[in-house]
Amino acid sequence: MSKRSGLYPHVRVDTADVPAVAQAGGVLLTRTARVAGLDVALSDALSSWRKPLARHDPQGRPGFGGVAGVGWGCLLDASLLRAEPGIYGLVASDATISRSIATLAADVGAVEKAVASARATARARVWELAGKHAPNHAISAADPLVIDLTPRW
Repeated sequence: MSKRSGLYPHVRVDTADVPAVAQAGGVLLTRTARVAGLDVALSDALSSWRKPLARHDPQGRPGFGGVAGVGWGCLLDASLLRAEPGIYGLVASDATISRSIATLAADVGAVEKAVASARATARARVWELAGKHAPNHAISAADPLVIDLTPRW
């Protein structure tokens, strides 16, 4: 028997006559980050900025109060995530988020490098999962990947 993991609750279809899909994008973003390993990579890359007794992981795991991973523009975004604990999990308080942002901003150069490293780790994981469908599959010096940026108008 395999271990069950993933979002709670699972995405389900509702046939109610309501023209809205409020959190579909959030579910997709959160699930994509999890499958790609971006949540764990950000958490690991930014762990040195985490307080020793912290209850939340303010460095990157969406669902655990992530700041760097979600890229919140303001604390209102946190309240929107806090309203959907079934999708995003527990979200840190506004005060905790503000302190986390201040801590990360104080060392922005190192944080940028750590985030770039986490993104590279997740990107490599995605290409690995894509297998033969990855853009870099079977690329070599003899058969390079050519990206043509010429406009086609």
